[in-house]
Amino acid sequence: MLLDVDFTLVRPGPELGPEAYQTLGAEHGLMLHSGRYAEARAAAVREIERHPEHDHDEEVWVRFTEDIVRAMGGGDSPNVRLVAREIVRRWEHARHFELYDEVVPVLGELRQAGLKLGLVSNTSRDLDAFVRHFELDVDAWISSGSHGKVKPSPLIFAAALELLGVAAGDAVMVGDSLEDDVLGAQACGIHAILLDRSGRYPEHVDRIESLRELPEVLGL
Repeated sequence: MLLDVDFTLVRPGPELGPEAYQTLGAEHGLMLHSGRYAEARAAAVREIERHPEHDHDEEVWVRFTEDIVRAMGGGDSPNVRLVAREIVRRWEHARHFELYDEVVPVLGELRQAGLKLGLVSNTSRDLDAFVRHFELDVDAWISSGSHGKVKPSPLIFAAALELLGVAAGDAVMVGDSLEDDVLGAQACGIHAILLDRSGRYPEHVDRIESLRELPEVLGL
């Protein structure tokens, strides 16, 4: 069993939320509007440009965050980049995240069923420290920062499977991104389940809206 990390196991805490952007902006002379955050982030997601070869590139996320800051009211100020870089740095630390309530009990059920568990994440975050911080009972983990390729590259999925000693046809991937997690895993021959917490993809066949549904979907 492979699992995505951000927005699958954890969500950003207050230090990464709209009020944090607003506070950081004020420290750098920017009047950012927290109420614009959701729309700004959605627009930035639509416009994000990844490396054509799926190489890990931290500057992608800096530019992504800059787009959010600009749309929240930062405009063309040179301080937009300063705020963006501080937000990106905060994403590197586990203490700025919160586990979803169902994660620990569901991982426990999967473990009791005898499944090997692995994490696959597009991040520069130290996943060793992350796993220790949240005391997650998993067997292996891999990040794009350490591997060099980001999801949806099949190479990072293959590397995760190698760590677990599991064949692609015997694995399942669960994540919240249709492109990165589902299509990427499928390209590697892995069965994939979309975690659609907000109900954006009601037409998708293999989807769940909470990790609590996962053991039943797997027939455990």
